[in-house]
Amino acid sequence: MARYPIPAAGPDRPHCTELLIRRSRFLAQCAHTPGPEAARAFVESIRRANADATHNCWAYAAGAPGHTARIGSSDDGEPHGTAGRPMLQVLLHCGIGEICVVVTRWFGGVKLGTGGLVRAYQDSVRENLTGLALAEQVPLSRLECTVSYAHLDALRRLLPAFEAKIADEDYQAEARLRLSLPEEQAAAFCRAVAGASNGAALCRVLETDADGG
Repeated sequence: MARYPIPAAGPDRPHCTELLIRRSRFLAQCAHTPGPEAARAFVESIRRANADATHNCWAYAAGAPGHTARIGSSDDGEPHGTAGRPMLQVLLHCGIGEICVVVTRWFGGVKLGTGGLVRAYQDSVRENLTGLALAEQVPLSRLECTVSYAHLDALRRLLPAFEAKIADEDYQAEARLRLSLPEEQAAAFCRAVAGASNGAALCRVLETDADGG
């Protein structure tokens, strides 16, 4: 899996924007949520903080950008299909992963109608995303490499080019190194190690870390 952008804002300090639409106040708050549980916890924290609001509508896409395996949304009392699902569609097409947005509405006395609500909630999310600071999620692989001492220096010289870091070292009859590196680099790194050791070194994947460490 390739690296991808995620929100830089955490649930404790979400990115906030506000729109006033026909006297209704729409407060959008966005945060990085690396899974459904984190997204639901963020939603609940916003709901508690804004208990006086008319609605706390939300949507999350907790996987890589565009992936639909870990998604969720809620209209929170707005007419069915006018808030959560439209918000989710914006998130799924924004190119950002592991993201949750809550749009809190304080009703201003003027009904917006079905189409007006859809536009209001989508515009709230789009406005929020416009100024959202981003970080980078780097899915990691963890490898164990067993190499003779004659080829150890050659292996070490490969590490910077593949963004690989040593997590553990064990020196006995042969050197055994446990490494962490971007998942997208793992296969090429193993081939490079094989070439540098004339096929003598052994690299095996221990696990991948989709949360980037």
